[in-house]
Amino acid sequence: MSRDSGPPVRRTRINHMIRITPIRLIGADNEPIGVVETSEALRMADSQGLDLVEISPDARPPVCKIMDYGRFKYEQSKEEKDRTKNKPAELKEVRLGRSIKIDPHDVGIRIDQTRRFLMEGHKVRIVQVFRGREMQHRDLGMRILQDFVHALADISKVESPPRTQMKRTELLLAPDKVKIEAIKRKQDKERGVTSPAPSAAPAPASAPAAAPRPASAPASQPQPAESPAPTPEVQPPRPVPVAQPSPDPVPAPPSAPAPARSPARTGPLTPAPATIGGPRVVRPA
Repeated sequence: MSRDSGPPVRRTRINHMIRITPIRLIGADNEPIGVVETSEALRMADSQGLDLVEISPDARPPVCKIMDYGRFKYEQSKEEKDRTKNKPAELKEVRLGRSIKIDPHDVGIRIDQTRRFLMEGHKVRIVQVFRGREMQHRDLGMRILQDFVHALADISKVESPPRTQMKRTELLLAPDKVKIEAIKRKQDKERGVTSPAPSAAPAPASAPAAAPRPASAPASQPQPAESPAPTPEVQPPRPVPVAQPSPDPVPAPPSAPAPARSPARTGPLTPAPATIGGPRVVRPA
């Protein structure tokens, strides 16, 4: 089941969006031209650098006018803003619950709601209700109403002080137009400063101006030639050390001849006499 979203929004047809022909044409100076073909009306509007705008689509033939469409839209938005601004003030009512047992957070919500009504230019009546034995503690309800007055003192003024009728106390606040206009101007100024165009980049800092040349120096005076850059000194190659021949070795003194060895004995081995307590030695015969 679809919900009804209201009457359809009707768009204004301009230039080539106007397909019906012929049309009743009105000139740029509000002079009636008569019934002409749409192509002819488009040619006339193009020759004047203006737009062909359909201002009465329900008529037969539809009525179109040659005008500047951008300026037309601007004037329409300005009229709509003036109509909203000149809207008659209404009397709004804000109730502080069914008793004085209201949470401070709920009081803050109702203060914000009252502020919105006052900024729109409406008067606001604040109602505090007492139940049962709360009638003996009306000072608690009066304290809540005083909080309203102090919180909204920057944009409102008390038109009617708190008055008690039966089980309810009412306070009437009216908007202070001078203070509200000052706050709106301040908000518009801050919005214009803190929300620049996203494509705008910060301008680079201007370079300092170059110092002027002294007037005494003539323009045709030749500039001194720059001295050539010094060439690095070439270090001579280091001599390669040549190996020197070692001196002749000193001859060592002759060594004594080695003693001659006795010739080896041949023959059968004769056993040596045995000794008591020692090994047996076999000697050659």
